[in-house]
Amino acid sequence: MKRSEHAVLTTHTGSLPRPEALLGLLAERDRGPEQRAAFDEAAAEAVASAVARQAALGLAVVSDGEQSKPSYATYVKDRLSGFDGSSQSKEPLGADLVDFPSYSPVRNTETVQRPTCTGPIAWKDWDAVQRDIANFKDALGGAHVEEAFMSAASPGVITRFLYNEYYPSHEAYLYALADVMKDEYEAIAAAGFIVQVDCPDLASGRNTVFAHLSPEEFRAVVAQHLDALDHALANIPPERIRMHLCWGNREGPHHKDVPLADIIDLVLHARPQGISFPAANPRHEHEWKVWEDVKLPEGKVLIPGVIDTTTNFIEHPELVAQRIERYAGVVGRENVIASTDCGLSTFAGGSRVDGDIAWAKLGALVEGARIASARR
Repeated sequence: MKRSEHAVLTTHTGSLPRPEALLGLLAERDRGPEQRAAFDEAAAEAVASAVARQAALGLAVVSDGEQSKPSYATYVKDRLSGFDGSSQSKEPLGADLVDFPSYSPVRNTETVQRPTCTGPIAWKDWDAVQRDIANFKDALGGAHVEEAFMSAASPGVITRFLYNEYYPSHEAYLYALADVMKDEYEAIAAAGFIVQVDCPDLASGRNTVFAHLSPEEFRAVVAQHLDALDHALANIPPERIRMHLCWGNREGPHHKDVPLADIIDLVLHARPQGISFPAANPRHEHEWKVWEDVKLPEGKVLIPGVIDTTTNFIEHPELVAQRIERYAGVVGRENVIASTDCGLSTFAGGSRVDGDIAWAKLGALVEGARIASARR
């Protein structure tokens, strides 16, 4: 993972707006070979366009935009066997929303199918992983960027979205996923990309499926999920891995979110070198001060979000620079890569941020990093 003591590097968390044509084909891709071929062609074109646009903006560390995936976690249902149970299409109601029954947020997960696990997990469409890697490699051919990453669902976040009805315990389900998903992580690393493992379960899970647990019990869940993640990443050098934790990429009260300070010690002991997390939204922006008390371990890199991904405000580049400088002032500029809070198109067809505005927000990220880089 590249670091810089001079220019502040920029990145994002993975998902980028998908073309309308691709969204239509995404829903049709499994209806026959012609539909599949049309989707594969459109996905390759979308990746090429997304990479070219990131490079043109000046983003340093780019991704394939998750163009081929319906979401960052549930895509595995199409690639792994065992997910033939009845679909649960909605997220559990967040604990923070219980206190505000008059608030009716637009749920952006309703278009995502979430079948339950009802059989043994194994690869059934490994070619999909290889297509994603090949499309990204092709798209990067003429791009001038510092580094490239691909995101993949962590075992823990899969358990959160795709419920278990087959394995005898949560732990057994978690490690079965780890044993299979390790193949995807290793393939991404072998292709020369940074592996980003998406781990919203480590934070947002506290507000949803683990809301009934005590703080100590939830920390035990976080530790268990991180152990399974480290097991799956054992063959990849830490400097080739970054992880993204999140409190949920949605507007809402968030007043029952677990504080970063309550879990960061566990997170920092995990294998990935890079730690990506929201740092721009109003509930967590203040948590830069956590790093005044928590020493960043040698070799670790912070990837704080300095762009909110739940509103259509385009951040002023000066504000972005100030957010970057807070972190750089505490942990050192060389240990900071500026990013977005979360994905800009987390669920295909369900983004709350307009596609053109999403790209403008990324432009503000790059410009803010330039401002911060010019100031010592």
